[in-house]
Amino acid sequence: MKPENWSQVTEFIILGFPHLQGVQAFLFLLLFLIYLTTILGNLLIFLVVFLDSRLHTPMYLFVSILSLLELGYTAATIPKMLSNLLSEKKTISFSGCLLQIYFFHSLGATECYLLTAMAYDRYLAICQPLHYPTRMTPALCVKIAVGCWLGGLAGPVAEISLVSHLPFCGPNRIQHIFCDFPPVLSLACTDTSINVLVDFVINSCKILATFLLILSSYVQIICTVLSIPSAAGKRKAFSTCASHLTVVLIFYGSILFMYVRLKKSYSLDYDRALAVVYSVLTPFLNPFIYSLRNKEIKEAVSRQLKRMGILK
Repeated sequence: MKPENWSQVTEFIILGFPHLQGVQAFLFLLLFLIYLTTILGNLLIFLVVFLDSRLHTPMYLFVSILSLLELGYTAATIPKMLSNLLSEKKTISFSGCLLQIYFFHSLGATECYLLTAMAYDRYLAICQPLHYPTRMTPALCVKIAVGCWLGGLAGPVAEISLVSHLPFCGPNRIQHIFCDFPPVLSLACTDTSINVLVDFVINSCKILATFLLILSSYVQIICTVLSIPSAAGKRKAFSTCASHLTVVLIFYGSILFMYVRLKKSYSLDYDRALAVVYSVLTPFLNPFIYSLRNKEIKEAVSRQLKRMGILK
């Protein structure tokens, strides 16, 4: 189509799971319960760490920030997904779509940086325990946290700017469960190879670099732990890393396959399934992973419940 014949799309239709139209009410109820549990679980961890002075350590500071981050991360997509499950008109404005992409990717990038900072914290605590108190100071923790947020918020600006200048002349049906770069790029009425390349470079630097830093931290942690002579010492050292490592594997296991690639998209069902994992299941599982596998957080929750008179 010639440029002069382009009619700019002003809104998109998010198709979600078109093959599951008969169970929309069930999907709404399931997603609503998952979202409610995600909010309550992450809010509980954040408040417990904030209120319990015994948890005012670098590791739990980062855990509380991660919980707060998950609240924003899920708020970028799940409320609109819930609305679309109940509505016949599953539309989103062009600017609304770009905003959703921006917040989803900026908060996702912040999570990558924060998980890397948490890995560095565990590396210092296990591999350099004598230097840990002087290196990982409260002031440094705050600086790292602020750096993670600023880096994440600045991350998608270039990609959003490029997409905002693309012509979209129809169709306007997004074959995904929310607005995201790959499905939106596939609707552009011009060549998007530059956009795909820019996305690949940025995502490779952002996702692969942080994942490799986390991996290198854990290689050194494992080597240090294996050198501990007592079995009890090994178990204690591994227990402080188990929750974080589990979250890293679930989160990175899905986003690596979704965003570090030189194609607009793979199969639609493949992309949707991956999106459910990193946008819904990972934030939902985080509170369970950090509470069920962490004795200190479970004890802190119990203390707070007793203080409020809920437990005796």
